[in-house]
Amino acid sequence: MQKLILNTAIAGLCAATILALPAQAQDNAFADVKIETTDLGSGLYMMTGAGGNLGLSTGKDGAFLIDDQFAPLSARIITAIGKVSANPVRFLVNTHWHYDHAGGNENFGKDGAIIVAHDNVRKRLSTDQFIKAFKREIKASPTIAQPIITFTDEISFYQNTQNIHVFHVKNAHTDGDAMVYFEDADVLHMGDVLFNRMYPFIDTGSGGSIDGMIAAQERALALITDDTKIIPGHGPLASKADLQSNLAMLKAVRTAILKTIADGKSVDEAVTADPLSALNEEWGKGFIKAEAFVRTVYGDLSKG
Repeated sequence: MQKLILNTAIAGLCAATILALPAQAQDNAFADVKIETTDLGSGLYMMTGAGGNLGLSTGKDGAFLIDDQFAPLSARIITAIGKVSANPVRFLVNTHWHYDHAGGNENFGKDGAIIVAHDNVRKRLSTDQFIKAFKREIKASPTIAQPIITFTDEISFYQNTQNIHVFHVKNAHTDGDAMVYFEDADVLHMGDVLFNRMYPFIDTGSGGSIDGMIAAQERALALITDDTKIIPGHGPLASKADLQSNLAMLKAVRTAILKTIADGKSVDEAVTADPLSALNEEWGKGFIKAEAFVRTVYGDLSKG
């Protein structure tokens, strides 16, 4: 499998950090990012660069793209697509609104791609947003970058000999998450409902919740087979076993944090108690560290 190659200046930066930079600095930060493509068979590919993992279906009906990372990478993504597809992007599905997944919408929209997403993605892209966890304000996207087709529960595509089922999962990573299942090829793109082999970022300010993450992963497990290839929002290509492990971690985290709340601990006391100590070695190596995850989940579970 080809691996993501990142310049060391960007390797440790999360999406919010990059977005906080001025435009020229953003371009410089992405200067050495390479778009790598992994062949999943049946004309499907996983693509990596910086930001969320992309999914791609190719064939005579046109390219079907899932997410588009950051705007400065659009030309490189289009070049990479051109190496495996004779046709341009016809449909672009956003798994959610975050700009490491939908930052290239304007560029692809100008090229004629039909952008599709959940209703709440359009609502968030069309208005100013604030990611509280990163203290980052995101301005509304121009009209060309907003989805022109939205759905509430699900939508299906029949393209490139694939039955493609796109469905909403409620209040998981955000309030507008969608997963994309290529039924014939048995490939599932989970967006940021799955951060493979790391603690996830749950954007509670955008309607995300740990209960929703757990419910969404349970739904995915009920859908897939032992052989399903899973494209996570972040991290390497995943398997059913990876998803099962991730789900077990989330349930363990929920149980641990609920105990600190039941014991009457404040959020600072919960952090000091280190309730995720048994999990940190395996799961705490991504950009979301244990303390941040404890604070997020504590805040979520202590609401109301």
